[in-house]
Amino acid sequence: MSEVSRDIVERLRHIQGHAYVPYSQHPVAALVESADGSQFLGCNVEIANYKGLCAEASAIAAMVGSGRQQIRQVYVMGPGEHLCTPCGDCRQRIREFAGPDTRIEVLDANGQRLKSYSMDDLLPDSFGPENLGKPSPRSSG
Repeated sequence: MSEVSRDIVERLRHIQGHAYVPYSQHPVAALVESADGSQFLGCNVEIANYKGLCAEASAIAAMVGSGRQQIRQVYVMGPGEHLCTPCGDCRQRIREFAGPDTRIEVLDANGQRLKSYSMDDLLPDSFGPENLGKPSPRSSG
């Protein structure tokens, strides 16, 4: 596995510092790279009813808000040395915009890659837009 670029690690660390996590004290950062190479950052935002926004969802929302709808790569950085993989909801959210070659990279707090997933590894036998007769990034390629 290749090393994650220093620029990506630094950008993830920076946005992780902006996470709003007064309840869990578990800041997470995500960087989503769209098909055209544009990059979008997100961090988790907790709220008192515990239905906050995950870092991956935050980054995907920024990507979609920019007019892009295809994910090439996702980086997720948790606060420790353990795997901090996307939750089930975020796996489905990534799947909505993932193509057949989309990679999901999970990093520790030091920026070391802990694991790399394909979308099919992360969410096997998934349900997506094409199951409803809609176009999907998975069908383009």
